[in-house]
Amino acid sequence: MVHVPNVTRADVALAARSPLAFIAEHWTPTPRTVRRAALAALVMAVVIVVTGGAVRLTGSGLGCPTWPKCTDDSLTTTSAMGLHGVIEFGNRMLTYVLCAAVGWAIIAARSQKPWRRGLTRLGWAQFWVVMGNAILGGIVVLVGLNPYTVAAHFLLSTALIAVATVMWQRTREGDAEPRPLVGKAVQQLVWFLVAASVLLIAVGTVVTGAGPHAGDSSDVERMPLDWETVTKLHAVLAWIVVTLTFALWFVLKAVDAPKGPLDRTRDLFLILLGQGVIGYVQYFTDLPEALVGLHMLGSCLVWIGVLRVLLALRERPDAVADVPGPSAESALTRA
Repeated sequence: MVHVPNVTRADVALAARSPLAFIAEHWTPTPRTVRRAALAALVMAVVIVVTGGAVRLTGSGLGCPTWPKCTDDSLTTTSAMGLHGVIEFGNRMLTYVLCAAVGWAIIAARSQKPWRRGLTRLGWAQFWVVMGNAILGGIVVLVGLNPYTVAAHFLLSTALIAVATVMWQRTREGDAEPRPLVGKAVQQLVWFLVAASVLLIAVGTVVTGAGPHAGDSSDVERMPLDWETVTKLHAVLAWIVVTLTFALWFVLKAVDAPKGPLDRTRDLFLILLGQGVIGYVQYFTDLPEALVGLHMLGSCLVWIGVLRVLLALRERPDAVADVPGPSAESALTRA
């Protein structure tokens, strides 16, 4: 007779344990390591936007004319594809670097002791946004760089930067309930700033979709809008964001706000000034590719700056476990 071992529920759970749980059991990262992992994911989210812009600005958007392969017969670029193929395929490969950075952030957050479930969820949110954007990037190629899909591709990258920024900020905070550092009126002003910034970025994608940098030397469809009119609207929105930031700084000074919100608002104002200079110079110099690429980097930095202002309006100290008071202790003793 063959002996059948008894399998307990604990044995099943051990066998089904995820690799993340296994790593967490054998590795405890320092808080500094977790912060660095979150920052690496944020930096790569910005890098992928800038390199994606380089693909478009060099006319390499169809350097690999199909997806997921580079050509119908080759997974990678070939010599026949030339420099455009190298640039496009190189940007595709950077997606794996981004995935590695996000994976490191997830592992570090999951392995931290005590486990911060909310931080891990922010890491997984980044992962799924990356996967969705990779598929959307493939669709962009398959539809011949349709400007509406290109705009959606950039906006989803902007969403990735938002989640990565929140995760990076949360690594430097505790898990207690957030406590506001400013009043309701200031919070509402900042939300107006966030809304104006979202609108500014969205209109920026329309400027790109109607502008001259189509992403390929072939006859690529453009948005049927007057480019100069949309550009002027974009400039007006930029001035609104600058004005709101300037007003916010004065309000924070007037109410004697803590140093954190003041510093983040000052940082945003300086980024906006630099971005404005680049924007006007590129407009009056017929959109040189280098300046347009720098403007895309500035767009990412402005968005991060706005989010940091929003997140600086509250503090979240470490959660403190409830400790029984004297009366509770005596009741427990009597019991």
